[in-house]
Amino acid sequence: MKRVVSVLYGVMVYLLFVATFLYLIAFVGNLAVPKTIDSGTAGSLVEAVVVNVLLLGLFAAQHSIMARPAFKRLWTRIVPKPIERSTYVLFASLALVLVVWQWRPISGEVWVADSEVWGTVITGVFWLGWAIVLISTLLIDHFELFGLAQVFAALRQQEFPAPVFRTPWLYKWVRHPLYVGFLLAFWSTPSMTWGHLLFSVGTTGYILLGAGLEERDLVTLFGEQYRRYRKRVRMLFPWPRRTTAE
Repeated sequence: MKRVVSVLYGVMVYLLFVATFLYLIAFVGNLAVPKTIDSGTAGSLVEAVVVNVLLLGLFAAQHSIMARPAFKRLWTRIVPKPIERSTYVLFASLALVLVVWQWRPISGEVWVADSEVWGTVITGVFWLGWAIVLISTLLIDHFELFGLAQVFAALRQQEFPAPVFRTPWLYKWVRHPLYVGFLLAFWSTPSMTWGHLLFSVGTTGYILLGAGLEERDLVTLFGEQYRRYRKRVRMLFPWPRRTTAE
C-alpha cells in the first residue's frame, strides 16, 4: 500500500509540474493566461523590485539547497528515498507558483522589435528555447528527472540503478543544454519591459550559480570521466568547440 501511495503521489506531483511548466511558458511569453510577467497595474517601483528579487531569491535557494547531495542525505532520513525526487519537484513547483502568483509588473520598454520580421524571429527563438528544454530532459531520462521512474521502480520492488554518465546529442555540444534553452526562452521577447528584464537577469544569475554548483556535484559523482568531458565540451556556448581528446 505504501508503494501504491508513493506512485499516486509521484504522478500527482508530476502533473502539477506539467501544469506549472506550461503556465510558466505562457507567463514569460505574455500569452493568454490570467497572470503574465507584464500584466496588471504597475505600482511602486521599489516595492516591485524588492518583492520580485525576494521571489527569485527564494526560488533559487530552494533549487540550490534541495539539489545538493548533503541535503539529500539528511532529507532522506525523513522522506522515503523513492519519493525524494518527487518531493523536490513538488517544492520546486510550489516555489514557481509563488513567483508567478506574486510577481509585480514593472512598466517601461527596454526594447521593442522594430519590424514584424524581427518580432517573428525573436518569437521563434523563444519557442526554440522551450523545445530545447523539453528535448534536454528527454535525452537524460525525463521521468527520472521528475521522480516518476523512482516511484515506479519502488512499486516493482526494484533497486533504482546508480546514475550512468552519458552525453547524448545536445550534450555533445554543451554540458548544460537545459540551461541554454531557459536562457533563450527568458531573453527572447519582441518587447522587453523592465520587469521582464529583471526576471531575465535574475534567472540568468541563478542559472550561472546553479550550473557551477551542479558541475561540482558531477565531478564528485563521476570523477575523472566528467573532468575530461568538461575539458572537451563548453558549459553553455558550443563555439568554439574544444578539441582536447577524451
